[in-house]
Amino acid sequence: MAVVVEEILAKLLQPNNEVIQEATKQLKEAFKDPGILSALCHILGSSTNSQIRQYSAVLIRRKIQKSRHWNALPNETKESIRRNILQLLVQEPDKNVKTAIGTIIGTIARHDLPTNKWPALFEFVTVQVKSEDVTKREVGMFILYTLSSDAGEQLKPHLVSVMQILVEAIKDNQSKMVPYYAIRTMSELVFLVGMEESLQFVKKYIQQNIPQILLVIQELIKVDEEEACECMELFDELLESEVGVLVPHVKTVVDFCLQIAAQPTLGDAIRVKAMSFIASLTRLKKNSILKHKLVDPILEVLFPILCANEEEDDEEDVEEIESHTPVQYIPQVFDTMSLHLPPKKFIPNLMPLIEKALASENPYHRKAGYISMAVIVEGCADYIMNKHLKAVLHCVCKGLNDPDNNVRNSALFALGQFSEHLQPDITKYASELLPLLFQYLGQASQNPESNPRGLTKVYYALEVFCENLEKKILPYLPPLMEHLLAVLKCDHIRSKELAISAIGATATAAKEEMKPYFNEIIEQLKSYLVTGNTEDMKKLQLQTIDTLGILARNCGPDIFLPLSKECLQLGMNLLESAEDPDLKRCVYSLFAAISNLLKSDMGDYLEKMVHAMLCSIKSKEGETLHYKEESDAIGVFNEDDLIDEEDIGDEDSEEDDDEHKIEGVSVENAYLDEKEDACCSLGEIAINVGAPFIPYLEPCYTEVLVLLEYPAENIKKVSIATLSQFCCCVHKVCLDSGMDQTALKNMLNTIIPMYLEIIKTDKERTVVMSAVDSLAEILTKIGRPALEITGATNPILSAMKAIFTHKVACQDDEDEDDDQQAEFDAMLIESAGDVLPTMAKLVGGPDFLPFFQSFLTDLLKRLKVTSSVPEKSFAVGTLAEVIQACGDVSAAFVDTLYPLFMRLINDEDEEVRSNAVFAIGVLAQYGGQKLHGNFPVILKSLFDIVSKEEEENPRVLDNVCAAICRLIMTNSSAIPFDKVIPAIVSFLPLKEDYEENHTVYHCLIELFIAGNPHVLQCTPQLLSSIASVIDTDQVKPETQIILVQFAKHINDKFPDEFQKVKATLPNDLGGKLDSCLLMVNGGGH
Repeated sequence: MAVVVEEILAKLLQPNNEVIQEATKQLKEAFKDPGILSALCHILGSSTNSQIRQYSAVLIRRKIQKSRHWNALPNETKESIRRNILQLLVQEPDKNVKTAIGTIIGTIARHDLPTNKWPALFEFVTVQVKSEDVTKREVGMFILYTLSSDAGEQLKPHLVSVMQILVEAIKDNQSKMVPYYAIRTMSELVFLVGMEESLQFVKKYIQQNIPQILLVIQELIKVDEEEACECMELFDELLESEVGVLVPHVKTVVDFCLQIAAQPTLGDAIRVKAMSFIASLTRLKKNSILKHKLVDPILEVLFPILCANEEEDDEEDVEEIESHTPVQYIPQVFDTMSLHLPPKKFIPNLMPLIEKALASENPYHRKAGYISMAVIVEGCADYIMNKHLKAVLHCVCKGLNDPDNNVRNSALFALGQFSEHLQPDITKYASELLPLLFQYLGQASQNPESNPRGLTKVYYALEVFCENLEKKILPYLPPLMEHLLAVLKCDHIRSKELAISAIGATATAAKEEMKPYFNEIIEQLKSYLVTGNTEDMKKLQLQTIDTLGILARNCGPDIFLPLSKECLQLGMNLLESAEDPDLKRCVYSLFAAISNLLKSDMGDYLEKMVHAMLCSIKSKEGETLHYKEESDAIGVFNEDDLIDEEDIGDEDSEEDDDEHKIEGVSVENAYLDEKEDACCSLGEIAINVGAPFIPYLEPCYTEVLVLLEYPAENIKKVSIATLSQFCCCVHKVCLDSGMDQTALKNMLNTIIPMYLEIIKTDKERTVVMSAVDSLAEILTKIGRPALEITGATNPILSAMKAIFTHKVACQDDEDEDDDQQAEFDAMLIESAGDVLPTMAKLVGGPDFLPFFQSFLTDLLKRLKVTSSVPEKSFAVGTLAEVIQACGDVSAAFVDTLYPLFMRLINDEDEEVRSNAVFAIGVLAQYGGQKLHGNFPVILKSLFDIVSKEEEENPRVLDNVCAAICRLIMTNSSAIPFDKVIPAIVSFLPLKEDYEENHTVYHCLIELFIAGNPHVLQCTPQLLSSIASVIDTDQVKPETQIILVQFAKHINDKFPDEFQKVKATLPNDLGGKLDSCLLMVNGGGH
């Protein structure tokens, strides 16, 4: 039979598809013959063709992959294979065949080692690795590496002896392969070291030999950089699972990596590998970087490399490229450093290098400076806003006029990043930046092909700047829309795509003010909704659908609602034949946007819509399996075709071979985005549609729950958020319709413990933040029932405490020193801080008091004189909100908090001042008699702030106004009304902090009703301010009621004055006052 099988395998080598297909069929038939295994073993040992030997080895391994297959063989057959396979490995000259034979040995070992049925294996390995013959030592180490790769778990009982062998092997100076396989074996076994306490001492074997491992890699680099790269993976494994092993050698390993990175004669792969270790170390163990003062050495090596004159084909975006070269990878290292290092330990070190580069005559240096500024801004946004905003904007504006295209493009990229991450402060510079962008946009649009990257970058910068401007965009809206609509009529496809996207960004800021342009926009967009034949036309279609969704979200129901059902039908039609994941993603987002308008009227469309989204969530399209060895992915024939028919559907066997051979799964980004948007859209639709969504809830909930285990970070984040939206949807339906709460109880009892487990154990901060934020949403929208159903009060507060004290898995346990904290670290703590006032409100002041005492210590640590602005702002704001939620029991903390708040109301930062003023107001309100004697001092301090502010910081003034009102409502006898009331009225209407409208107008109407003469004297001003804010988004419904009642009281008491003031107002405002008189309880006519 061996001869026949060898002939079949030989046919598989023929360059003829028909011959290969015929041979595959013959092989499948041959596989049914009981003698196939013996034939393959014979071929492996006798064929003169190395490819045929390799195929036979792969097929042998496939035949014995399952334990029951192996165990079903006669003992003499198994013994023969055990004995001969080792000898065949020794004799085999071809590397690929040797690797394939190794996988057979690993497979057998996985079956035999647990019951010690192959004692000869370890005897053989021991003899080989201790042999005087270099070749035998190499064979022994190769087998050991194969065992660690294929049967690592089974090696656990032998770990100490194996590690002793490895320690000796890395010292072998007669062979490069012996130490190479030793290090690769360590990499495979590192994960076992932390699994049991009894194995902890094994760490020392690795730890003590790190210097020797570095020497081995250094020698390997000289002869085989690829193998050196593979050995460096040991450090990645140690970082991920046993970072303590590396800690004593961090400086040595980093220095080694920097030496590699700095050598331009080395290949890109090894240099990028070295840099990636530095990035991973920064992400996982940033304190080691700080402790050993490695920031400067890293920057001094990497920044000059970034300045290298590296030519790139139509240079891709920094954020989009695959980082194949050092110049491409360094921005990612800087980004990681900015996210994970404290800004004051990173930015001052990098800025001198950037300044020198920007002053250079070499355009590559200037480009490096702008790229560096662009990538660090996300992680250090607060620091840059507070210390460098004006300077960096000046630099970027200068870069926009640079004579070199690449430098200008990098400056535009930096401006786009600033616009995205330096909010809201950067919008203050709109009058300087927008004219520059318009000028550059005009130039780039005249000849878009001359600098396509420049065109893309200017639109990017314009978009992110405009979408955050809100009403400040209105002065620039006419010229901007004139340009964008003109571009839609041109012939250049890329320009059209960018303009359509920019229209969406503009609508995000302008909202209802887009009405004059809306009809023309829609007329232009209609022609792009039907897909074209070219890739460019497909891109136009996708961008058009995206922009439609943005218009639906922002233009308001009056403008977009008439188009809603037409857009829904368009989306449904597109989905019927859609295979492109990007198209499906865009349609799902459009559906979610329209659900904000149609609400329950969307019910008729849900069946097909939900079905499509669930298909996307469950889809495995775009997934690629990656194997540990290429020999396991031979593509000439499909190994799955050779599985015995009786195995199909069998699930009771031990581990399938594939589970051991698959190293990972990658998914194309487009399919990940489709899955993410499908999940996100389901949550939004559920919230908006309500009761009609309930019949579809169970399958949606089940599938999204599965996504919590998905390996991609973004998918986990969005699934966490969607589950909370499902809960809120069910809760609202229960309230509105009286529906049974069993489903809600089951969901909450499942989801809240899951969130708490994710917070405790997940290593990705953004995932943990999503869990904290989603938990906060459930607590805010569902309230006490969420705590009563789950009994989770203590677990939730314990989880928040763990975050505050850096005790969750995604935090470095050495982070508790706030001076070592990156802004990225602080974001998680701020999310946890947002939960505290909500919990205080739900639990009640008296019951929350012990928790308040516990968290007070953590918050006070962030209010030191040396604390950063964001820390102080967060801590004082959180304390104020907790005091407000706790109420009168907060008096217990007056002695501690009063002097602190009084100091902070004079802080140099306006956000800290604003929050501190709010805090002193609520402390005065709930601090009890103890503070009444201090009211004159508080009032004087508040008036001092007003005299300093000079209307420059409207939020601070709004908070001063509200704080004074709280003092009045708490102890009016201590208030000099003749000075206070005119001051309050002069602040009206409030300019930014509209939340405080309720406090201010509630106070004033009470005084008005009580006949306070100073308030009565200000009636005209009060009436005017009421007219300017009523029926706007500046007031909530409960405040609207107060304003209507106030207007009615004024009309009742002073009808002539009412008419006199109304006559001085514009018609629209005067009409609002008339409407107030017709409203019932402030809610309508």
